[in-house]
Amino acid sequence: MLRLAMTTAAETFERVREPLADRGIAVEHVQAKERALSVSAGGARDGRPASGDDVHGGDARDEFDDFDAGLVYPSRLMEGSVVDRRLGVPWVNGREAVVNSRNKAGVLAALDDAGLPTPRTTLVSNPVDESVVEAAAAPFSYPVVVKPNSATRGVGVAVVDDLDSLLGVVDYLNLVHDYRATGDKSYLLQEFLPNASDYRAMVVDGAYVGGVRRTLSPDAVESGRWKHNVHRGAEAVGVDLGDEARDLAERAASTLDIDYLGVDLLEADGRLVVNETNARPTVDAAEKYEPGFYDRLAAVIRRTADEREN
Repeated sequence: MLRLAMTTAAETFERVREPLADRGIAVEHVQAKERALSVSAGGARDGRPASGDDVHGGDARDEFDDFDAGLVYPSRLMEGSVVDRRLGVPWVNGREAVVNSRNKAGVLAALDDAGLPTPRTTLVSNPVDESVVEAAAAPFSYPVVVKPNSATRGVGVAVVDDLDSLLGVVDYLNLVHDYRATGDKSYLLQEFLPNASDYRAMVVDGAYVGGVRRTLSPDAVESGRWKHNVHRGAEAVGVDLGDEARDLAERAASTLDIDYLGVDLLEADGRLVVNETNARPTVDAAEKYEPGFYDRLAAVIRRTADEREN
């Protein structure tokens, strides 16, 4: 049976285990974060402890042995480089796919160049003077969305109604970006699409395989909530997306050359746009996808594993 490494132990791991096992793929968890990872034994060789021995004397490499492929590269890139080296397997979505998808501005620039519809967006690279922020915001109509360029799950995303509010949010971003270890010191200004329908389309190996609509409860809307992230309380309801949305999701995955991709679509006032992508997408309940979803996913995993043999 083919062995697949997954570095997430959350919902996706539990949901895919049985369907993939039915297709000859054993899914096993490899912990990539919130732990100690042996990196080197200081050059010990010739009968002395091997470089993989952990601090307790056991062989830390054992847990990484005999895998054939990985599903997606670990979310934390620093730890991921060690786990990637220890596993020594190809990934369905490797480091490049994860990094590229996480860069919201880079994704939107690539899709815009390919002629795909996206929200009007400007990247601001800190530090900049207030005059630069004001000029960058001038082409937009308020309210305007402000979002960190590489955060996930809606973290740090805000809507502002005027220039003073925008500059206030930027003040907080400046404080965060002033910390020397902050990697990405950029953020986006993006047009706000009020009352937009929020969809996540899943694309596997170039083909649309299912979608969900993310909705808020009436109470959440009444209280002023507008973010549709599931991790912030929204519900993902299975939907049968139309041909335009399916085609747009497939074109986005093709443009980015990512085999396993969640494509976030917004629909408002007759417009359908790609808002973001996710190369580490959560797999929802099977009934929310097309009948061939797991067959196609298994085929991609097998093809990826074959790369190791070649």
